Amino acid sequence: MSAPARRLCHISFHVPARQPLARDLHRLFGFQPLAVREAGGWRQLALRSGDAVFLVNEGSGPGEPLYGLDPHHSVPSATNLCVDVEDVGGAARALAARGCIVPVPPTSVRDAQGTAVYTVVSSPVGNLSLTLLQRAGYRGSFLPGFRPLPCTPAPGWVSHVDHLTLACTSGSSPALRRWFHDCLGFHHLPLGPGEDPELGFTVAAESGRGGLRLTALKTPPDSTVPTLVLAESLPGPTDKQDQVEQFLARHRGPGLQHVGLYTPNILEASEGIAKAGGRLLAPPEAYYQQPGKEEQIIASGHKPSLLERQGILLDGDKDKFLLQVFTKSLFPEDTFFLELIQRQGATGFGQNNIRALWQSVQEEAARARGA
Repeated sequence: MSAPARRLCHISFHVPARQPLARDLHRLFGFQPLAVREAGGWRQLALRSGDAVFLVNEGSGPGEPLYGLDPHHSVPSATNLCVDVEDVGGAARALAARGCIVPVPPTSVRDAQGTAVYTVVSSPVGNLSLTLLQRAGYRGSFLPGFRPLPCTPAPGWVSHVDHLTLACTSGSSPALRRWFHDCLGFHHLPLGPGEDPELGFTVAAESGRGGLRLTALKTPPDSTVPTLVLAESLPGPTDKQDQVEQFLARHRGPGLQHVGLYTPNILEASEGIAKAGGRLLAPPEAYYQQPGKEEQIIASGHKPSLLERQGILLDGDKDKFLLQVFTKSLFPEDTFFLELIQRQGATGFGQNNIRALWQSVQEEAARARGA
């Protein structure tokens, strides 16, 4: 591998001036402002919940935003993953030798709290770039060049990033898997028994035709970078777009479709977000009436009525359960969204929940067409 990633530092977004993403992350989802930078036409605001940090780059300027790259994308988007590496200079040289594009060479930034070195590498996933960061010994709250903001009490709904799902074009997953393996040290994480890394894990539609192909990637045990999930569509019987196809069309290419945020208490988090005005995606109408679903929820230690009230999905068995709830898109283009996830011993992503999410997106699109 060329640049083994050790941990996720932050996820960057690019939005137009006065787009409400930063406000919504704070007011609706409990993220607290951490640090800010205003220079060169950019307003960069870092927000944190637990170990999850989002950097909202607002506006545009003649140069690049600090620690990133202006993607010149036509719609608001999650555009950059910043990961910690041991040696930025060595990583940049190794990636360039592999043919990777390095639009921002190793750059040093210093302030009174110390120094950070970073480089930016283009990825093969649409407008998504990767920032490789080296900041050992830096004493500030975020990064050099940013002004720290006063700490305020936070609800603590989110503790860290659980996974990142990339919407990919059909048939591209094998090549992307190899790129993330060769360049950043990711390895295939089977989601089912006997899974072929080249084929991934298939979630078939109820009709038996079409569906999703998922390929999960994980870094070695000494790394805390979240799992990457590559999602692509399988050919279906109709012209109706599924959730990945919708993203590709509205986002105008591949990219980061959603971030799974781990919560230690999904009931408390979803209720708090709903009370704050956050919009959660309603499960399919028949989800909680499925045979055995009530017994499954009770076996997990939860009350079916409470999960149904908050729209929380549950999957699993034998004391290993997965609870998930999804937000509606954070952007008017109906692209990027968030997921809250709580794991009770489960390590996968819940085949039945994936199918339920897929159906929820279809029903939401149908309601939007009928509005």
